[in-house]
Amino acid sequence: METDPNVLPAKLHLGNAGLTRGVIANVAFRNFKALRNARVDLGAFNLVLGPNGSGKTSLIDALLHLRGLSQLSPVDEFVGLECDAPTLTFHFSAPHESTEVRLGCVGDVACNALQVVSSGAASWSELRPLVSRIRSYTFDHNAMARPAKHRAGISEDLAPDGGNLAAVVGALQDASPIKFSGLAAELLRLFPEFTAFNVRSGANQMMTLSFTLAGGAGLVEGDSVSQGMLYTLAVLTLSLLPSPPTVVCIEEVDRGVHPRMLREIRDALYRLSYPASFGLARPPVQVIATTHSPYLLDLFRDHPEEVIISQKHGTSAQFQRLSERADLAEILQEGSLGDLWYSGILGGVPEP
Repeated sequence: METDPNVLPAKLHLGNAGLTRGVIANVAFRNFKALRNARVDLGAFNLVLGPNGSGKTSLIDALLHLRGLSQLSPVDEFVGLECDAPTLTFHFSAPHESTEVRLGCVGDVACNALQVVSSGAASWSELRPLVSRIRSYTFDHNAMARPAKHRAGISEDLAPDGGNLAAVVGALQDASPIKFSGLAAELLRLFPEFTAFNVRSGANQMMTLSFTLAGGAGLVEGDSVSQGMLYTLAVLTLSLLPSPPTVVCIEEVDRGVHPRMLREIRDALYRLSYPASFGLARPPVQVIATTHSPYLLDLFRDHPEEVIISQKHGTSAQFQRLSERADLAEILQEGSLGDLWYSGILGGVPEP
């Protein structure tokens, strides 16, 4: 029997048995933007940090290229591509570890062919529906605040900018009132200036986020609350969806959120990646979150295997998992992860 997934455990027990895998085991890059010759291993949860132009967004772009091309028929070989054309190579986790998928690209933004190297076609046929559920989000609070149309009985997929947030929350309320109640309780715990949260239905099935101010001060709608509250609501909603994506990528996951609330954001995302820790009987969702926040990084001191640092040297970049550093134990004695990163000791900072 599942425990209540609406309550975050006081202490998460994620284990230390190495890297917990998601759908994508690793990605190798060749001549793709700044990633001239790079590879990154991916776990169930991945916090990626580094300077601008160091490959954080390129990693997410690669996954989106894989999703898009997965809907087309694979090719036997790449035709018409230069020998130094950008290529992306993907490997997957068990039971699909024998499958390799390569993407051929005309340029940094136009990958147009997919090749499958596998022990059998059945593996790719099983992987395709998983890959098709890769989703990427760069939240826009202005879009999130607007009313959105919800058709009763339709499962809503959160838009890349979060622009249909009201509709997705409305769908959750229809499909799972218990999960919605937990979502509302969690949101109100984090924002005690409000005493109630609802989604109101208007004309033409337009849904509007509605919040009740404490002290009987009245109602406010989504366009009158802070961007940080909307971003937090979006992350909490993703973490409670009955059928979440297989891979969730979030750009600048710390944006708009007060440093003291970043632990709540991390733990909500952990609910996606480590469902068993919350009593949830569903497959893990692979999370890739980018950040520039030393405060968020501080929360991963006990789990350096979840931190990926992108290093930029001139016009090329590489990835390194923090746990792979031989001097990590010694470094951690010097101070907090955030301070160490900001100072440049961990790398992943702009070049002078």
